[in-house]
Amino acid sequence: MGPWRCLLLLPLLAPALRAQQQHFMEYVERRLTLLEERISQWHDQSSRYSTELRDFKNQVLGMLEAAEKEREAMRAEAESAAVRVDRLEREVDYLETQNPAPPCVEVDETLMDKQVATAKQRKNEKYTKLTDCSDTIASVRAMKILKRFGSASGLWTKDAAGSSEKIYVFDGTANDTVYVFPRMREFTLFSATRKAARIKLPYPWVGTGHLVYDGHLYYIRQQGLSFQVIKFNLANKTVVDSSVFPAEEQIPVFGLSPSTYIEVSADEEGLWAIYATKEDEKNMCLAKLDPASLDIEQMWDTPCPRENAEGAFVVCGALHVVYNTRLPSRARVQCVFDVSGTLAPEDASLVYFPKRYGSHASLKYSPRERQIYAWDDGYQIIYRMEMKKKLEV
Repeated sequence: MGPWRCLLLLPLLAPALRAQQQHFMEYVERRLTLLEERISQWHDQSSRYSTELRDFKNQVLGMLEAAEKEREAMRAEAESAAVRVDRLEREVDYLETQNPAPPCVEVDETLMDKQVATAKQRKNEKYTKLTDCSDTIASVRAMKILKRFGSASGLWTKDAAGSSEKIYVFDGTANDTVYVFPRMREFTLFSATRKAARIKLPYPWVGTGHLVYDGHLYYIRQQGLSFQVIKFNLANKTVVDSSVFPAEEQIPVFGLSPSTYIEVSADEEGLWAIYATKEDEKNMCLAKLDPASLDIEQMWDTPCPRENAEGAFVVCGALHVVYNTRLPSRARVQCVFDVSGTLAPEDASLVYFPKRYGSHASLKYSPRERQIYAWDDGYQIIYRMEMKKKLEV
């Protein structure tokens, strides 16, 4: 087609081009209007969301402020309740100490005659003291819970006679491995036994009546129906001596600790053994031990009953028996038997222990520190004792 023909078609195509251009502009305008509407809608929604967020923030801040006030009020109430509980415990302690201790033995003339005859037979009417110790326990001055370690029953102690700071731990009532921590710090800070040395004993122990005394371990071994006291040198790890305990038909010495048949205790006078036999199955017996030869120097039939007893220890030649109940209650020293006759049972203080988790599996008196190392349902506790002269009680 020639140029002149294109010029002839231009007047015909111009209206169509203008119409197409007009439609395109109208489309662009509609799209811009729709975009403006969406921008305006987004702006309105953004403003509404900002307002709602600001209101929610203010509401949360108000709730947090109210919660903080409630927390402060609850803390004040808890502190007030703790003060009231502490006051109530002191009042309970006071009331309990005002109640006289029940008699340690039933008034039975036949039983008394039998005890007198046995005492004469064993020549235990008089005890010659080795020291001038005349103290007795007045009260528990303080309690410190060190940690929770091992099983529900066990024993932990220091050397009752030496100056060593080592901590000896007997986990369980039947085992042959003793854990030895170098100091109290290592025992307290570390939950595992990686800081402890291990001593493998030649024979397993039974019960929780063992004792560390002057570099030696005195522990109880069961052989059939008889029991042995083993003297073990902790320095060279050898058995120095052993002796079959001279008591027939032994039974558990504590009613609440059925695994302990002999409790070896130490005080200012030396070594003692607390035990029980079927001959007088209601009450405990006490024996003075020679730490060198393990010989029995003297024996006594005490008036302290086994029933509801959970532990015992000796202080200045006086046996102190701790009683409790099978249900959770307060442990207390309720029977005291002084071998020298200086302290009458009715003159002894009724001593209560502050708390109880389960039951004292062991109570070890340290004469050089005047405190008790206790094992209570897996908790290791130190009781610091307040002492008085026997004549002042």
